[in-house]
Amino acid sequence: MNYQDQLSRTIFLPSVPTRIISLVPSHTELLYDLGLDDQIVGITRFCIFPERARKDKRIIGGTKKLKIDRIRDLKPDFIFADKEENTKEEIEILAQEFPVWISTIRVYEDALEMIRRIGQIMNRQALSEKMILQIELNFSNIKPVGAPKVAYFIWKDPLMVAANDTFIHEMILKAGCQNAFANKSRYPVISELDIQNSVPDIIMLSSEPYPFQQKHLDYFQKIVPSAKVILVDGTYFSWFGSRMQYAGLYFIELMLNN
Repeated sequence: MNYQDQLSRTIFLPSVPTRIISLVPSHTELLYDLGLDDQIVGITRFCIFPERARKDKRIIGGTKKLKIDRIRDLKPDFIFADKEENTKEEIEILAQEFPVWISTIRVYEDALEMIRRIGQIMNRQALSEKMILQIELNFSNIKPVGAPKVAYFIWKDPLMVAANDTFIHEMILKAGCQNAFANKSRYPVISELDIQNSVPDIIMLSSEPYPFQQKHLDYFQKIVPSAKVILVDGTYFSWFGSRMQYAGLYFIELMLNN
């Protein structure tokens, strides 16, 4: 059968894949949650969920530094990739030898469509549709209050935030907040003065990709004394797969407590 990925590329599959490599942590967790453990043969070193994955499966490098020869050795019949998570050059090399399905996620609906399409490819339509319904239900229970302005930090040296045209931005909005840097695009480097001028109500320090910890709170609190500075689990803001089933509940609790 022919399947379209989210870049509108057509991939032909003679049958349901049985030797899958996932190049994206979100995809890996989704595949496990769809009950496809036995079909997965390779994952990246950043595929930390479920916890057993890195013990069970061959590690084929990082998301942006793949071990191409190791992938070849595994003889996959299907590879799941992502436009932002992986590099164009490496994906083009793999696509010459293997069927590669590429996601591209900017908004909430893109993520749901990705789950639906992977469910179809892997003959897990019922499970993927059930997952989508659960995600929609939990997000529908979010009741925005006050729409606080959020500055969401992903890096410290240099200071970097998630701005417009990112999935994190979409999740900030879905959580009932405003993005203090919605006037900027992607992941800009900013200054301390930029933070002050954005006048955030809440400064969120993400657990990934930079490992913000308790010790960093004082630094940001001094920059904007009026803001609430908190640590947040970045996976709920940036992982666009089955983890979204719990993101809505996480956002509700987060905003109730802050």
